[in-house]
Amino acid sequence: MQKINDFLVNLDSYIGGSPWFVFLLLGTGLFFTLYLKFPQIRYFKHALRIVSGKYDKESDKGDASHFQALATALSGTVGTGNIAGVALAIHLGGPSALFWMIVTAFLGMTTKFVEVSLSHKYREVAADGSIAGGPMYYMKNKLNMKWLAAIFAFATIISSFGTGNMPQVNSISNSVFSTFGISQWITGLVLAIILGVVIIGGIKRIVKVTDKLVPGMALIYFVGVLAVILYNYQNFIPSLEQIFGGIISGTAATGGFLGASFAFAFNRGVNRGLFSNEAGQGSAPIAHAAAKAHEPISEGMVAILEPFIDTIVICTLTGLALVSSGVWNEKHETQFQYASIKVLDRVYDSANKADAKDLHLYAVGKKQLKTFDGELKVEGGRLVAPPTIIHNRSIAEDITVKLNGKPYSGSIPVSHGDITDNRFEINGKSLLSSAPLTIEAFKRSYFGSYGEYIITIGLLLFAFSTAIAWSYYGGRAVTYLFGVKYVIWYRIIYVIGFFIASFTDTTIVWTFSGIAIAFMTLPNLFGILMLHKDMKNTLKQYWVDFRKEGW
Repeated sequence: MQKINDFLVNLDSYIGGSPWFVFLLLGTGLFFTLYLKFPQIRYFKHALRIVSGKYDKESDKGDASHFQALATALSGTVGTGNIAGVALAIHLGGPSALFWMIVTAFLGMTTKFVEVSLSHKYREVAADGSIAGGPMYYMKNKLNMKWLAAIFAFATIISSFGTGNMPQVNSISNSVFSTFGISQWITGLVLAIILGVVIIGGIKRIVKVTDKLVPGMALIYFVGVLAVILYNYQNFIPSLEQIFGGIISGTAATGGFLGASFAFAFNRGVNRGLFSNEAGQGSAPIAHAAAKAHEPISEGMVAILEPFIDTIVICTLTGLALVSSGVWNEKHETQFQYASIKVLDRVYDSANKADAKDLHLYAVGKKQLKTFDGELKVEGGRLVAPPTIIHNRSIAEDITVKLNGKPYSGSIPVSHGDITDNRFEINGKSLLSSAPLTIEAFKRSYFGSYGEYIITIGLLLFAFSTAIAWSYYGGRAVTYLFGVKYVIWYRIIYVIGFFIASFTDTTIVWTFSGIAIAFMTLPNLFGILMLHKDMKNTLKQYWVDFRKEGW
């Protein structure tokens, strides 16, 4: 398992976590923002009018209203990225990573506008009479690049598991286990059954579920996150200083040694920003293609609202809650994940400048440290004179070891820094990441310990709605590649994968999701850049028709 995780981590660092991918993503958004003269600002008010149904016509063709398409797309983006993803970004890159998530969202508003408009313009009617659209259709119908369309569609199927399936249920099951003590596989089984019932009904049943889930779950989460920020109001200004003041210098001090350098905060902020709002990934256009509209630009304008709601509003509030509560750089009692453990060859002292520098470079992937080979000695559940053990990019403290629920005495085999016998329950204090970190933040609010339930319920609703939406995205990709009759088999595999991921190691799940996002995003960015003139001409024609017809 550890070898698989190491391979995925290396692959992710070369693709989704690499500087060239980050600059390509931001560069595309910046190009279209300037090329189309800041549409995310100029058309924001108009987008609100469109989503309200002001310009709808009875003759409009599609399977969903503007609001339903927006709700479905939001349900695909408002998920673990807003709760666990923000926590992971701040854990990896410090508070300033949130700033880069916001920047990514601002530019992503334009990217979403472009990809949705083009996908809606070149959509088709599937064999079963439903509307089928997405980047693969403009790649095929306009660019005449069927090979690129096939690559994107295949990547969408893979990404439906890496983005909408695996990390969603994994976060839910771990959160429910942390809060209620219910085994992960039980949560996964129950939700897998419900998921199967919902997605079998196709897009019409999906939009009926999502347009009710999204407003309700947003309200619950909004109340909870405000309770944290207001409770810690004295830390509000210092939190802003950490988020925006550390942009250049980086914010020091996670776990005593991990200083979030500019480059690391930048890369992780942008990467998690994409995971959260999916701008440029090409997923939301698949949902928006089903919207009822007599021309494509209006639906593109509706899509402008998504990154704003998802990242600029929800993720920013989550980030402020994490930083103002102070939990982001504190060590907490937790059960260790094996994939997040690394045993070094000696004892490192974070108070020593040389050791702290080595640990920082190791944590951000800039330096390799010698790892331990041999056996760790354990007496009465406590390690005897252990070397430094890293968990979640921090030095682990107060470690206890149990076997079959009882304190263990004996030895634990270690090879190249990895514990090779996974029978042990290892607990201790370390930094937290993902959903457990957000849960700790929500406990420091007016709701006290009950704040934990808000996150658990929020994760359940957010992540489950994301899984529903992504099942539709993957199904549309299957329709494109193989035909409508194979969608049912995809949905069966999707539900089975949903169940299995509920008890799969968290670290591997999140790493896999980053790789899947990159493989889906690259062909989409290439496609919309190739069609930049088409987009501009379509936008000009929209305003000509709008002024003439007065829709």
